[in-house]
Amino acid sequence: MKRRKRNAMGRVIRWAILLTLPVTAALGAKGMKSAFEVLGFYDEKSVAVVNGKVSCDKPVEADLLSAEMVLSKGYGVYAQVERGEVRLPSPLDMVSDNAGEKPYPTSWTKGVGIVRSTYGKYSGNTFFNLDGGSQVNNKTSLSNELLQRESRIAPDFTITDTIEPQVLIYHTHTTESFEPFVRENMDAEFNYRTTDETKNIVMVGNAIQAELEAKGIGVIHVTEIHDYPSYNGSYGRSRESIVPILEQYPEIKVALDIHRDAISGDDYAAQPFIEIDGREAAQIMIISGCDDGTLNMPDYLKNFHFASALQRQFEADYPSLARPILFDYRHYNQDLTTGSLLIEVGSHGNTLEQVQYSGQLIGRSLCRLLEEMKENGQK
Repeated sequence: MKRRKRNAMGRVIRWAILLTLPVTAALGAKGMKSAFEVLGFYDEKSVAVVNGKVSCDKPVEADLLSAEMVLSKGYGVYAQVERGEVRLPSPLDMVSDNAGEKPYPTSWTKGVGIVRSTYGKYSGNTFFNLDGGSQVNNKTSLSNELLQRESRIAPDFTITDTIEPQVLIYHTHTTESFEPFVRENMDAEFNYRTTDETKNIVMVGNAIQAELEAKGIGVIHVTEIHDYPSYNGSYGRSRESIVPILEQYPEIKVALDIHRDAISGDDYAAQPFIEIDGREAAQIMIISGCDDGTLNMPDYLKNFHFASALQRQFEADYPSLARPILFDYRHYNQDLTTGSLLIEVGSHGNTLEQVQYSGQLIGRSLCRLLEEMKENGQK
């Protein structure tokens, strides 16, 4: 997937703005380019930029991150930091250099209606409250009492002051897409999947990435398509993408598989949203997998510790942004780190701008949580 072309000066400006480290960024960009040229596969679209440094003193090995692996450079100079806030271009204004084999529609037909709603607190035996007011939907045989105790245990990893990447963002279902804007009906012919990275879930990942990088947290964002042309086998393909990265960068503690939900009925599609600071954001949901003894995830509760901490952070920062954590017998490649989670950002009834804003809110809350973990030295 082709990325927006940027020259070396653009990269320097990017890191000078976001991290106020112009010297490091300049050296990192040069080192990155020369290292990839030596390996014989330097290409603007396949370079991983992580805080201006990937291959300066830790070259990317050709057998790990090949030219076919597409890693995001995010919004780059297009993400402006003003008064401490990252300002992103509207996804409606962004145009991909290469929309791929399944571009986003330019005309629309009338389909089922869209129901706009905001999900609140849930009742029922499967739900229990976390400290701070957020909730968990426990779909397992483990008791709510046990999970409530586990939810109070701090995440099982620490964050350090380093320019090495500590967060990995990827998308198993890369082509998942959204509504263009608020309206009454879905499109009857569009299946809400597109290879246009400015209109699919990659755009949400870019928003999360921009917020993390603005706070100096190193990120690798894999934008390779895993679910097109074949949807079956998507999780196997995303695993093949991220395992080499995790092996090469053991500093990565957090691995987020960013998706969108598909909440609908026979005659409607849902648009779960909430207003935050005068803007509409799509409601989100964390999925934390449980092992029933067949999924080879012995550390699943450690992921749940992180999920609970992140859920509490969401609730503290943006009440009701997050629907209850879904704790269920799911694998979703969550055996790879103790900070591996799947996050559903909105549904196919949500708009591009709603989910982009949610991506920013996710990034901001994650920054606050990781900073607190670093300061407190949690283990």
